[in-house]
Amino acid sequence: MISALANPARFMATSRWLAPALGALAAVLLVAGLYLGFAAPDDYQQKATVRIMFIHVPAAFVGMGAYAALGVASFFGLVFRHVLADLAAKAAAPLGAAFTGLALVTGSLWGRPEWGTWWVWDARLTSVLVLFLLYLGYMALQAALDDEQKAARAAAILALVGLVNLPVIKFSVDWWSTLHQGESLFRKGGPTIAAVYLWPLGLMSVGYMSLFGALWLVLIRAEVWRRRTLAAELARAGA
Repeated sequence: MISALANPARFMATSRWLAPALGALAAVLLVAGLYLGFAAPDDYQQKATVRIMFIHVPAAFVGMGAYAALGVASFFGLVFRHVLADLAAKAAAPLGAAFTGLALVTGSLWGRPEWGTWWVWDARLTSVLVLFLLYLGYMALQAALDDEQKAARAAAILALVGLVNLPVIKFSVDWWSTLHQGESLFRKGGPTIAAVYLWPLGLMSVGYMSLFGALWLVLIRAEVWRRRTLAAELARAGA
């Protein structure tokens, strides 16, 4: 399976149709999710502010999921030297940073009316900020080295070390006393969110994931074409 995914020709053939398919699915899900979200009634406590949840929560999910994908790709790139794995990790970083940044901004907008402040050094907020900084550090390390292989190996090590932050984000509300609410979706006994909010949240979450998948494939394809072009130019120069 890994060998099949690591085959550039097979990847390019599959991603040619898969990327636009995921993009179309993302568009449908996001439109439906936003429609249902804004049509939902105000929450009895949070009022209209509750609608920020439909942007914030999926962004946080994808920000974490993108880093998990980056870490897995980094592992295969570092251990098995799969070039496509290195490209997949490199492509995941800016997307993960964008979604994590969106989660931080919308979380701040949500927190201001609920907590009375834009930011607190809460365990959940701080660990998500660390995730954002890990993305920035990964991209900076990639850009700092001219040798792409050395850059990929160095960045992969940083990515693998940073994986320890994911369980910290997940369980921070259980391990420490925080302002951030506890787990309300994936918990024993089922979600505590009303169905009128749960449906648009689910649609937005799958839509965000589909959007990430589409953009990820596009960026990996762009990296493959860039390397092919560079290799062709070097061949012509040496001829």
